[in-house]
This record gives sequence, structure tokens and C-alpha cells, in this order.
Amino acid sequence: MKRFRRSLVTLLGLYLTLSGDHSGCCLNSDWQLPEPHITNLQADHDKQSLSVTWRVNHSSLVVDINEIQVSRSEDHTVIYRRNISTPYSNSQDNTWTWTSELPLQCVDHSVRIRYFYQHVPSPWSEWETNNGVDPEKETMAFALQKVLREGTSSTFCCVSSKGVNVTNMTINQSNYSVTNIGARVKVITVPYLIIPSNIFETTSVICSDTKNEPKYSWWKVISHPKKPTNLSCATSNMATIICTWDTAKSDKSQPKYILQIENSNQSPINCETASCTFAAIPQLEVYNISVVVKNQVWEEKESYSFNISERVVPALKWDKVTPRVTDISLSWIIQGNLTQRSFLCQATVEPGNDTELNCNAVNGTCYVKLEHLLPGTSYSVKVRCSANGRLWGKWTDLIQFKTYPLMTLNLWRTIKRSDSHSRHITLLWMLNTPESALTKEIRGYTVQWRQDGQNKTEWRDSAQTQADVFIGPGRYDFTVQAVFQTFAIAAHITLPESEDGEDRQVVTGMRSVAGGFNLSWTEQDTAICGYTVEWCILGDSEPCTLRWINMQKGNNTLFLPASNFNASCSYTFNIYGCTVNGHRLLEIKTGCSRELDAVHSLSLVVKPVQRTASSVTLEWHHREHICNATHSGFITGYLITVQEVESNVLPDTEVSDPLKHSLTIEGLKQNQKYTFSVKALTVAGPGKPTNVTIWTRTNYSDELVNVLTPILLLLVFTVLLWPRRRMLKEIFTYPAGMNIKTLEIDSFLQEVGERLQSQQVDECISCDIEILNAWLPLSEAPTLGDPEPPSVRSTPGSQSSLFPASASDAPPQDYCPQSATLLGEVAAARTTCITNKSYLYSAA
Repeated sequence: MKRFRRSLVTLLGLYLTLSGDHSGCCLNSDWQLPEPHITNLQADHDKQSLSVTWRVNHSSLVVDINEIQVSRSEDHTVIYRRNISTPYSNSQDNTWTWTSELPLQCVDHSVRIRYFYQHVPSPWSEWETNNGVDPEKETMAFALQKVLREGTSSTFCCVSSKGVNVTNMTINQSNYSVTNIGARVKVITVPYLIIPSNIFETTSVICSDTKNEPKYSWWKVISHPKKPTNLSCATSNMATIICTWDTAKSDKSQPKYILQIENSNQSPINCETASCTFAAIPQLEVYNISVVVKNQVWEEKESYSFNISERVVPALKWDKVTPRVTDISLSWIIQGNLTQRSFLCQATVEPGNDTELNCNAVNGTCYVKLEHLLPGTSYSVKVRCSANGRLWGKWTDLIQFKTYPLMTLNLWRTIKRSDSHSRHITLLWMLNTPESALTKEIRGYTVQWRQDGQNKTEWRDSAQTQADVFIGPGRYDFTVQAVFQTFAIAAHITLPESEDGEDRQVVTGMRSVAGGFNLSWTEQDTAICGYTVEWCILGDSEPCTLRWINMQKGNNTLFLPASNFNASCSYTFNIYGCTVNGHRLLEIKTGCSRELDAVHSLSLVVKPVQRTASSVTLEWHHREHICNATHSGFITGYLITVQEVESNVLPDTEVSDPLKHSLTIEGLKQNQKYTFSVKALTVAGPGKPTNVTIWTRTNYSDELVNVLTPILLLLVFTVLLWPRRRMLKEIFTYPAGMNIKTLEIDSFLQEVGERLQSQQVDECISCDIEILNAWLPLSEAPTLGDPEPPSVRSTPGSQSSLFPASASDAPPQDYCPQSATLLGEVAAARTTCITNKSYLYSAA
């Protein structure tokens, strides 16, 4: 279509040419192309450009090329020319823009134009001029831009008033080559602008003229803006997105930052210097953004793409900070109602190290505990969290806190057996703190233990430091907790089974050193949690105030200074080993805090606690609670002397253990009176004796055996010899005519009496021997053929039976041996009786 129109216009022109008056083949000399007309000339001093608009008077002409010229000064010195093609346009107006290398204010700039029709030029249009400045009073300076670009070239000019000439120009106190443009204009071109080191970063231009009135002018030099680096975007609540980037540290050009979401129709967003916040677009997961930075003369752009579900950073808010002695409990809130519950968090304690920990948010709140802090120390802490371990949220504000001073709850126990199935336990505790003010904050103590499958808890006021509990013979775990206003500290102790660790050990003595005690004991492998040493501060007397101290494993020595003890008092130290099953008694040591300087008589209280027919058990204790009997040493033992009354002294017995306060003396006679003497021994010798007289008991069982033994033997012989009684009669019958003297019988009876007397229990009270002559009638005399002899007649004071029914009711017994008689003998036999009253009396 365009070609058709252009051909039509050409044919029309040809027709007009041929239809005219011609002279040969040439155009009429009176006809020429119409002159173009410049309709507008506009100057832009910010961009130092001229925009020219023109029109061709005859639209029937098809113009192929336009020639434009730009001149300076009133002489119209052409400085620029150009041929441009202009497309066909129904408006018949054409516009062209030219940028000057010299500030338009320096000098007049003029523009004219002509066109070519079939290579035939049209006349030039009139010059259209943009006038430069015409100073009236003082010289003026101009530059290409109001704000200059760093690293580019720039031209400066000085324009003087009429009648005044510019003599010199200086840029930043440096001289450059000066170009004259007319009589009143001087020009300098700086090929590479740099930012001056002055505080305002300005370039100074000094114009000197013949009036000796230099003109000073300044222009701002702006650096090229830096592209945004480390561009990153994230969200903390999936509703708002925050993009951040790094900028130049010192950019005084104050550039503007604009963010554009490329894959949306939202308008550009004006941003802060290093960040930009905008609302998330619903249903949009992947974002393509660009950040544009520009100042007065420059512009840069950086692009970025991200998935919002992968750019979640938790925002935190402090909830609670609870310090204790060596740890702190922290809690913070995860803001934004995030769907995740598991987060990886970092906590920084200063002074200290970073700690990474996992947090399972409960109702959006994380709870953690930081340990291994120093007591009584000031710290600061901050935290941050991540949803995926790669993208971290911002650090919280620093929280200042101070741990509590080192406080320990020292727990111990005493065990007393009530019976085989019950024990009386006394729990004792001490709260150790360097700051007494903290003791005012304590609310009380809780005592917990497990018994019969149930957990039991008792409460004690803050002023109480012990608790009495009755438990069984099994193992028990006790916990005592000191409850403060904001925290609590606890101590644990295990009670072993009743048969484990409660037996007394061998007691060893020791000496004090400089008024104190230097303890040492054998280290035990079973003491996996250390040792405990207990003693009474008032000595061994009851009641006493119990004290104890805990020792770490591997430390088996302890020095206790004299300030903990009363002078010249004995003390007993029980050393326990802490095992898995509780504390087990290892050793017992005793000693005195300090020896006395004066001689003291140590009085002992001695009493018998048990006596038998052959032994006596003595027990003694000190009347005064002192350590020694003399100034020369401690009590090293005891000396016991035994003496039978009105008889010899038995060998002495020595007790080498100073803590042993009882002794059993054996090998004594029954029903015998003894005197016992007990003395305390020191290195200087025995002390003052304490005497006690004791009777031994009578052993009635032994006496009864001695008496019954011959009687039983007599009965046995009687039973065995009874069938041979006639033979015995023949053997033991006196021959006829034998005369037995009474004195011989008396001698025999006396011998028998002495033998019986040796079997008596008590001393003989009375022993009477009576000889009675009893004549039996011949008719009553026993014969050889009789099966048994007739009964013997009882005499006054005698019984027919040899053994009475009871010893208490029996009168003195008469022992009457029967006389042997010959067969056919008519004469009566004489009978002798012996009465022994001593046995019956003693039995009574």
C-alpha cells in the first residue's frame, strides 16, 4: 500500500511537469521545491538536549532524506550536521533530538533543516536559535549536568558579561586546556570525573576574568550505584514477605530502590535502602522479582526467584527466663502460627559458647534448659530458630541474667533399729549458701520417699532442718528439696537394707594435730560416690549435735580444724562409703581434741551387768566427759584386777581398746565373793581404780548331779545283786564266836561319814551318829530258806522306807546295816544306825 501511494504521487508529479510550458527537457527555472518550516525548538537543560520539529509545506512531495545542521554562536558556526530518513506520515510533522556536548547555557545553539526530493535539495529553513545566557554583572559557570556522573567526561564553560573577558579556568584546583568559543566563552573538558575527597564530594569550577572577580561554582559528583547483592527473601508467617540485600556502605547519592514482582500485575513497590516488605500473593508459591536501584543519573537492576514454602524463618518472642545456680530455663514463643512444630534453634550465652538444640514447640512455645553455668555469674543470652536447618530467623534481643550463688543442700541420716521389722530414720539437712539474703526467700522443704509401692511426701517449714520417718528393713530412696520463690534445689540419699552397712566396725584410736583432727582411711573401690564422715560436736555424750562432711571419690584424707571441737573432749568419727546401695560404715576412729595440761583423776562408774556361777560381766563408763587421766597422754585402755576375798589375787586382765567399755571375766568359783578393780590406762600409767565386790552364783544343777549319782549307782547294784542275796549273806555273815568291837564299827562309820560329807552342797550343819542295840526275837530272825528278810522295825526318828516322798518333808534318814546271823542261831543280832542330817538340811 505504501509503495502504491508513493508511485501514485510520482506519476502525479510527472504529469504536472509534462503539462507545463517546457523548453527542451529541463524544468522551468521559475519553479522550485518548497522550504521546510521548523515549528518548534525545545531545549532540555537537564539532559542538555535540543528537540526540533518541522513540517514540509507540500504534502504531495515524497521526501526521502532530511538534512539537519546545528550551529553555535551568533556566527552560526556549524558544529554538527546529519542526514536522516523520515518515514511517510499523514501528520507531516517530524521530530528529532540532539544532545549537546557543551552546556546549552554557554552559547547560542541554532538549528536549520532542508530536505531532498529526487535528489534535488530544497531551500534551508530559517535558523531556529536556543539562546545561551547573557550575564549582565558577573561571570557565570555551567556544566553538562546538574549532577555529574563519576567516571564519565564532562564539559564546563565560563561566560562573562559584556566588556569582560575570561582569563583562566580551574577545575578542582587543576589546570586544563582552555578552548575559546567566541569572545566571552571559555570551555574546559574533563575526560574522567572522580569523586573529590572533600566532605561534600563536589567538583569546584573557578572562573577568573579581567575584573579580578573569580567565580566559584560547585557540582555534585555521583558514583555509579551498586547492584543489590545477596538478594534474599523470606517469610515468618506465610502472609508477609521480606526481601533483603546488601548495599554500598557509603553511597551519598541516596539512590532509590524499587521492587517489581515480574510474574504478577502488581505495581512496583518502593523499598527501604536494604529491605522491602510486601504482602504475599494468594495461591502464588514461586516468585520472580527484580530490585532496581537508581539515583539522579544511574540505574541498576538485580533479579531473584524463590519458593515461599522454602523461605520460612521463625520470628521469636521471649516468654520466660528463669536462672538457677548452674543452669537456666528459657522459653520463647514462635510467632506467626506456623504449621511446623519441630525447630532447630541456636542459643548464645555470653560469656560462653553457642549451643544448638532441638525444640518441639508446645502451643507455639519452646522450652529449653542450658546447663554448665557458673554460680553467681552475670550472663546474657539470645536465641534464633530455623524451620529447615538452612534458613535462620533473626536473633532475639539480648536478655541479661545472673545465676544464683552456689547453694548446696547437704543431706544425711541416722538409723536406729526399733525391731527386726522397723527402723527409725532421722533425716538431717543443711542449706549452704554464700548469700544469707537468699535464706529469706526459702519457702520450706519437701521430704519424699517411696514406701509400700506409694510415694509419700511431707512438708517442713523453712526453720526445720530434720525429719523423723519410720520405715521397714528394705532399701529406700529419700529426696529432700529446698523450695525457693523461683527455683528449688534437691538432695538425694539411699537407705540400705537393714542388714547392709549397719554393723559396727573395729574402732581405732588417733591423736589430734594442733588441736584438730587429721583423718585418713583406706580407700574402697565400692565407694563410687565418695565418702561421708560424721561426728558429734559435743563429743560422745547424748544428746549431741550431729555433724557430717561429704568427700569426693578418690579423696581419703580430711583435716578438721580445732574450731569445730570443744577442747579436751573425746570424739568418735564414723566413716561411711557411698555405694550403689547406700552408705556403708567402713571405719570408726576416736580421739581427743586437745590433751589437758593438768593431772585429773579419771573416775569410772563400774557395774555388773551379768553374773553366773563361773563368770562376771562388767561394764563401765566415765563419770566426767574428759579425754585423759593425766597430761601425758590419752586413754589407751583399761586394766581389770580380780581378787578372791581372803584369798589370792588372780592375774590382771588388760583391755587395749579405749572404746571398749565392757568385759566378761570367766573361770571363777561358784558362790564365791570377788573384788574387781577397774583402772583407766594412759601412756603415763594406770589411773585411779574403781572397786566393786560381787558374789558368784551357786550352780545347783552340778550339786544335784553329785548327790544323785551315788544313789543311782547304789540302786543299780541293789537290783543286780538281789538274786544273789543268800550267797552274799553267807559271805558277809560273821563266824560264830566272832566278837566285833564297837570301836571298829565307829571307825568304819566315821570313814563313811567323811566320804559322804565331800558330796554335800553346803557346809555341814550337824551330823549325828547313833549306835542302837536292837535284839530281835528268835522267831523273827531270818532263816536261810526265807525268800526275803523281814522288815526292819522303825525306831523313833526313822522311817520304813529308805527314800522319803520329798526332801522337804523327810526327817533325817537312818542308815541301818543288817547284822549277819548264823543258821539256827537263837541269839539276837545287834544293829547299828547312822543318821546324816546335813543333806536334808541343806536340801531344805
